[in-house]
Amino acid sequence: MALHKLFRLSSLFRSAGSLTLRRNFGLSAVLFNRAKDLDPIQKLFLDKIRDYSTKSKAAAGGIVDAGPSYEKGVSEEITKLQRLYGTGDLTKFPDFKFTEPQLQEVAK
Repeated sequence: MALHKLFRLSSLFRSAGSLTLRRNFGLSAVLFNRAKDLDPIQKLFLDKIRDYSTKSKAAAGGIVDAGPSYEKGVSEEITKLQRLYGTGDLTKFPDFKFTEPQLQEVAK
């Protein structure tokens, strides 16, 4: 009986100790990663994201790293569409206006 209680108590301590050890290990891993430099692949990835962010702010809503050939192609496509579908600003979304239909009451 006492041996059974001792085993139960030891398993309880083991599970509590295991949980505490896992939590401390997870926390120390996060702190250790912040303390040391990033690995080269993470550093390259973050550098590319930061580079793209600065380029996109400089482009002011346009396409990042778009050359003159891209701009020429876009203007040619817009002129083709204006010839096909008429004039107007094709770079903005059209404004739709829906009116309520006039309903007439039907006599029975």
